[in-house]
Amino acid sequence: MMKFIFMLIFMIPLCFINNMFWLVQMFLFMMIFLFMNLNLMINNFFNLSYMYGCDLMSFGFILLSIWICVLMIMSSENLYKMSYYVNFFLFNVLILLLLLLLTFSVINIFMFYMFFEGSLIPTLMLIVGWGYQPERIQAGMYLLFYTLFVSLPLLMGIFYLLNMKNCINMYMLKFFNLNYYLLYLSMIMAFLVKMPMYMSHLWLPKAHVEAPVSGSMILAGIMLKLGGYGLMRLMIFLQQINMSLNYIWIIISLLGSFYISLKCFCQVDIKSLIAYSSVSHMGLVIGGIMVMNYWGFMGSYIMMIGHGLCSSGMFCLINIMYERLHSRSLLINKGLINYMPSMSLWWFLFLSSNMSAPPSLNLMGEIMLINSMVSWSFFTMLMLMLISFFSAGYSLYLYSYTQHGKLYYGIYSFYMGVSREYLLLFLHWFPLNIFVLKVDYLYWFF
Repeated sequence: MMKFIFMLIFMIPLCFINNMFWLVQMFLFMMIFLFMNLNLMINNFFNLSYMYGCDLMSFGFILLSIWICVLMIMSSENLYKMSYYVNFFLFNVLILLLLLLLTFSVINIFMFYMFFEGSLIPTLMLIVGWGYQPERIQAGMYLLFYTLFVSLPLLMGIFYLLNMKNCINMYMLKFFNLNYYLLYLSMIMAFLVKMPMYMSHLWLPKAHVEAPVSGSMILAGIMLKLGGYGLMRLMIFLQQINMSLNYIWIIISLLGSFYISLKCFCQVDIKSLIAYSSVSHMGLVIGGIMVMNYWGFMGSYIMMIGHGLCSSGMFCLINIMYERLHSRSLLINKGLINYMPSMSLWWFLFLSSNMSAPPSLNLMGEIMLINSMVSWSFFTMLMLMLISFFSAGYSLYLYSYTQHGKLYYGIYSFYMGVSREYLLLFLHWFPLNIFVLKVDYLYWFF
């Protein structure tokens, strides 16, 4: 793992040389291919060096992190054209990627906590530095304080663990079983807020709406997954107490997902609608992790990877429209099929993946999650039916509302999609629908 960390560190000076925007992106592409060709040991940690290591779960998330960061650079060409602090932007993206790579590859829980919280700072800088409206300061504060409020108990929990068991190695902790209510709450609340769980989700729509396209992509693609990753890692030694308390989180998640799905129909801002749909999907992921069975874990993992690609792609789409119409309102983004018929196809492809149509990873994940939750309790079936139905509902609502209807005649000038935008969308959609062929890897999970 050290070779990738050093590769990223040595790429940082490139940010401060002019006209290196696309070269940094090419190096990140190269890094992806190097990382994909690692000798993957499926059922154990591999590539161990110092305190870094990688197993199948880390492998998927690190791959997703590098991929999303490459696409963030590709989607932010406008900054490069206007030379709007572009060197600092690249530096910010690389530091963020470095922190994410470290977060997913450390084995020590305290180091995981440090990098987990550290990744908040570059994200905050993205929102405050390159966001659009003055409200971005408020959105940044929401993001910061929601996360910081619950992160101190997590730190206390980690210190308590070290003091009591003299071990905070993720791999070794699976031999312990800690049955303490306060420790359980302090350990998992930070991750539930980061997911975000319903009732602690208010920071997410604000942050998404105010963030630039790159900020929205990294928030939807990776930052929400940090919570799920942390839960999956820590549930291993909190199994017994979780079995007695998990019904609370499952009920909140399912009711919240259902309510948020309804809330999607009330949105006028397209970005806000996509952000709320993320909260709805993450509710299912929390449910899958909390039922503590094999299908639930696998389903959550697949759903997180699929949602990262799908949601990020939809934020790219709305940004493509925003660059032309200078508005994200559903009332103005109408009849777009007349302007950009080929972009209409991409809207269809991404929204169909968002409602879990085959062959997307979202469908695979959702089938597993539904199976795992119904096997836990038959009564969850009602909520799951409603969530799946309304998920298709708001996706269709968004598609039909934006692509059809009367044109907005206030548009002064308009230009078609350029090849960079089509490539950007293809690079989101292709892995989302092709990774389904390699789901057999997950039979060796855990």
